[in-house]
Amino acid sequence: MSAERSSKWRKRQRGMSLIEIMVATGVLIVLASAVIPVARWDEKRRLENRLRVTLQVMRQAIDQYNKYMAEGLIMTTDVEQCALPADRSTCFPLTLDELVEGVEVGSPESPERKIIRFLPRIPVDPITGEAEWGMRSYQDPWDTDSWGGENVYDVYSLSEKRALDDTYYRDW
Repeated sequence: MSAERSSKWRKRQRGMSLIEIMVATGVLIVLASAVIPVARWDEKRRLENRLRVTLQVMRQAIDQYNKYMAEGLIMTTDVEQCALPADRSTCFPLTLDELVEGVEVGSPESPERKIIRFLPRIPVDPITGEAEWGMRSYQDPWDTDSWGGENVYDVYSLSEKRALDDTYYRDW
């Protein structure tokens, strides 16, 4: 009798019932539907962090250029730009390319000159995927969306998308 019970028991244990399969599938669908939005949110958060860092690096490069100019270390090639020492604190690079190509730096008393590059390359905007940025010059109003072309005082993303905090990337 015990042999009969064990053979019946083995036959019952061979697979799962249809209800068990449906319940397991339902649980997996619920878990998957929760994971996908979290993964998208996480990717967006990573892109936003990269944008913050990229903007910070570019703004630091612009500020470093301005500091060198204010100290009189950059040999200006543009006669109109910052001709007077009093104006040098408002001197900024004419283009982003100037930060990449570098400028001649040296003391006015010393014949030694060296080229300093403030950026290795123009960074790619992580949101748009392009190496193009919105720019403001020192002479432009602070909230303008168009670049006056005099110099590069600030940079911002050209993306029209909203961030996780519901602000526009272009306003960062």
